[in-house]
Amino acid sequence: MRVVMTCPYSMSRPGGVQGQILGLARELRRRGIDVRILAPCDGPPPEPGVVSVGPTVEWDSNGSVAPIAPGRAVARRTAEAIRSIEPDVVHLHEPAVPGACLSALIGFNGPMVGTFHASGELLHQWARPAMRAMMARLTIRVAVSEAARETAYENWNGDDYVVLWNGIEIERFANAHPTPSNRPAVMFLGRHEPRKGLAVLLDAWRGIDRDAVLWVASTGPQTKELKGRKVPRVEWLGSINDTEKEQRLRGATVYCAPSLGGESFGVVLLEAMAAETPIVASAIDGYENVARADREALLVPPGDSDALRDALRRMLDDAPLRDKLVAAGETRAAELSMARLADRYIELYERARTPVPRS
Repeated sequence: MRVVMTCPYSMSRPGGVQGQILGLARELRRRGIDVRILAPCDGPPPEPGVVSVGPTVEWDSNGSVAPIAPGRAVARRTAEAIRSIEPDVVHLHEPAVPGACLSALIGFNGPMVGTFHASGELLHQWARPAMRAMMARLTIRVAVSEAARETAYENWNGDDYVVLWNGIEIERFANAHPTPSNRPAVMFLGRHEPRKGLAVLLDAWRGIDRDAVLWVASTGPQTKELKGRKVPRVEWLGSINDTEKEQRLRGATVYCAPSLGGESFGVVLLEAMAAETPIVASAIDGYENVARADREALLVPPGDSDALRDALRRMLDDAPLRDKLVAAGETRAAELSMARLADRYIELYERARTPVPRS
């Protein structure tokens, strides 16, 4: 089977959707599926099998900034690539986002599977009437969580969504070489913007009276302001590659995800579970889809720095609690593995290719 996946976001930048597409493609190839990815790139494609449709511009979306590539040139490159590849199925990730995805949705006439990742308010809601008609072209619709399904239904209608999880490539994290640290380390990974909750974490960390270090990865519009607070015992890592992310997660004592909202599915929580690292996170829908309170993670009210501080202290002080959460997290990661997800998508591809008999 030959499958084209489309991604609206730059493959040159880290991101949840990009990571899911690359990981799913790798797993499908292990099963003998010929997978090509059409996506914008701001530089050379990150790995074989990725076909660049051009560079990106920044687009405000869901409280963040998305690197997308709209325009006629991208539409033309997408159409040319699909014609040359001749796929059996096209798999669109975020079908409504301008660029390769929307171009394929409009131009391809064969079986199409659409996966909806986002939850919350969408800035392209103004296009609802026209886009609802376009979404009817999808053979099968998938949402990565109930929150994503609700957002897709509210915007594009349709009551036939299949809800599938975001997957995790367990071996990449479980086999990573841990980053050494001479004291307990808490890790934060995410764009430095309000919805990710780094400001709340720093407020909590200022009152942590423990000999521990906070590893802060990535950058964003708040980086300069938050570094200017000069909170003690914080190591600002800047942007890190996948290998360092895996090694840092494996070496951390605790992973902290203090997001305030806007998360449809907590992939990074699964990554921490696969790395055998216990989790403190906000009790938001996107994270509760993945980690259950006091079972795979300690969950606290979003935006509550006092509760977050108490949870971090408890986790740092209680080794048996960490061990219990790690054991449950390994089981949960296995349930939501990329290998199991690939099997489900193969079933959907086959269903999409099967003609519906006329009554």
